[in-house]
Amino acid sequence: MGAAENKKQIQAVFDQMASGNTTALSEAMADDFRWVFPGGWSWSGTWGPKRVALGGLLRPLMAQFTDYRCEADLVLAEDDRVVVQARGHGTTTRGERYEQTYCFILRMADGKITELVEHCDTALVERVLDRPAA
Repeated sequence: MGAAENKKQIQAVFDQMASGNTTALSEAMADDFRWVFPGGWSWSGTWGPKRVALGGLLRPLMAQFTDYRCEADLVLAEDDRVVVQARGHGTTTRGERYEQTYCFILRMADGKITELVEHCDTALVERVLDRPAA
């Protein structure tokens, strides 16, 4: 798939997530998928492959929300990379608002996401979310 097809596919995933369908992202992941939090904060590291990213990161993370949606403001693609500027909106199970800003850098292969690097408001994450067990 080329950049235009990758962009279209990721835009469709984020359209689903904007309406609250958070499983759209996991359905688009390749089996060898990995999720990366760069930097030196408490969540820094890599979760992969897909079964580890889902069981060790995404399911425990999403269990901390009573509601959550994420909408893309900008989607850019070049070669096998798609960059998404997005906003997350939700409420934690502790009743705290979660208004997040993201920059996701995704790598695509054969129509599936093989890597997602997440840049976000780390102070917000540290303040209102519990880190999933490593």
